[in-house]
Parts: sequence; structure tokens; C-alpha cells
Amino acid sequence: MAFFEGERLRERFGQVLLPAVYSRANLAACHAELGTFTEGGALGEEGLQIAEAVNHLSSLMVASWGIGLLALRQGDLRRALSLLERAVGICREADQPSNFFWMAAALGEAYTLAGRVADAVGLLTQAMGQGGRGPITTRCHLSLGEAQMLSGYLEEAHALIERTLALAREHQERGNEAYALHLLGEIAAQHDPPQLEPAEAHYRQARALADELGMRPLQAHCHLGLGTLYAKSRQPEQARAELSTAIALYRAMDMTFWLPQAEAALAQVEKR
Repeated sequence: MAFFEGERLRERFGQVLLPAVYSRANLAACHAELGTFTEGGALGEEGLQIAEAVNHLSSLMVASWGIGLLALRQGDLRRALSLLERAVGICREADQPSNFFWMAAALGEAYTLAGRVADAVGLLTQAMGQGGRGPITTRCHLSLGEAQMLSGYLEEAHALIERTLALAREHQERGNEAYALHLLGEIAAQHDPPQLEPAEAHYRQARALADELGMRPLQAHCHLGLGTLYAKSRQPEQARAELSTAIALYRAMDMTFWLPQAEAALAQVEKR
């Protein structure tokens, strides 16, 4: 990013995307995973302003994706949906199937978080039907698995995410590995009755990897998952510790979307 300043700011150097925009969008995405949303937001906005100033569609697409993903990780759904729908729309308009996976994976996740599971499944199924490999398909699989889980298709979701975990490990996609482990924990916890031991093991593995990589939003989600699981299994001390940690992390990162859920779970534990 430092290299593409001054006269280089609007130069494409033979690339499809403006490097000055692409670097900022990817930095914003990194900050999203670290939970440093203020820093990432500033970089993402810079990239968006550069892309808008030159009115370059492909660069607008990636800039919208970068800051949209950051909004998604923080739980600002309204902003995330607006930006990610714009990114997907531009991707289709510019006919860039190779970038559709990235855009669709993020928007599909946003749709799922917003309760629009059918929209998520339709979009992600379309993306996966275009083929592809590597991290781009991993992200689509993760998003689709979450949508399947919330639709009640637990066995299908489990099978898909087990395959996704194997691929993430094969290609050393450690961030995606952490997300896959967390989602396996969520799937196990969704069973009736919950599959307590597998859920706990997956949550703990995901949290350990998130701790190592500095993925603080995912750390918070793992603490929430463990706290909720311990509450279900009537382990109040463990539940209280995990939920309190989740609440502290959510507040520190201003991730207010998940706070009510964590606070309600803790209140239930305190009543017992």
C-alpha cells in the first residue's frame, strides 16, 4: 500500500484492479479478522474513495467487498449487506466469474446472519456451480454449511464442513481451518440433545487456533459457543466464565450484534 501512493495511486500497472485499492481492501479484510475495526475501516474507506474517484468498476467491487467484510465481522449488518450486494452486483455486471466466489461467500454469510437463509443458499449454490478451487471455494463451503445448519440440515452441513476442514488443512488455510472447527462445534451443539463432547472439542480447537492467529472476533464467538454449551449441560461456573469473556470481547470490539445473545445467556445462568 505504501508503494502505491502519489502518482501511483491511480495507476493500474497492467492489472485488472487498481493496486492501491486492492491492497487497502485486503488490509481491511485482515483487520476484520483481527477485530481492529477502526483501523480497517479507515483503510477500507480510503480504498473506496479512490475507486469512486476514478469510477473504475472492478476496483469499486473489491473496495466494497473489503469494507463490507469488515462490517460483517463487526456485526453491522445493514452496512455489510449494502456494500456486499453492491460488490456482487458489480461482479455480475463486469462479468468476472473468477471474483464471484469471494463476493458471494461474504454476501451469503451476511444473508445467513440476517436470517435470509434461502437467499444465502441460492447465491452460494450458484457460486459453487461455477467451479473453482483453493481458499475461494473454502469460503463458499463455510458459508453454505452455516446456512444448511440454520435450515436444520445438520447431517448435510456436518459432511460439507468436514470436507472443508480437510481441504483447509491440506492447503494450510489456517484461518479457514479455525472457522471450520468453530462451525463443527456449532453444528454439534445444534443437535437435540446437543453432542456435548464433540461440540466442546471443536470449539476449543477453534479457539486455540484463533488465539494463535489473533482472530479476536472468532475468539469471542468460540467463548460464546462454549458458554452456551456449558449452560445447557448445567456447568454454571464454566458457563459464567466463558460468557463473561465473550461479553468483554464483544464490548471491547464494539460487536454489539452478538451482545444481547451473550448477555441473555449469562442472565439465565445467574438465575439458576
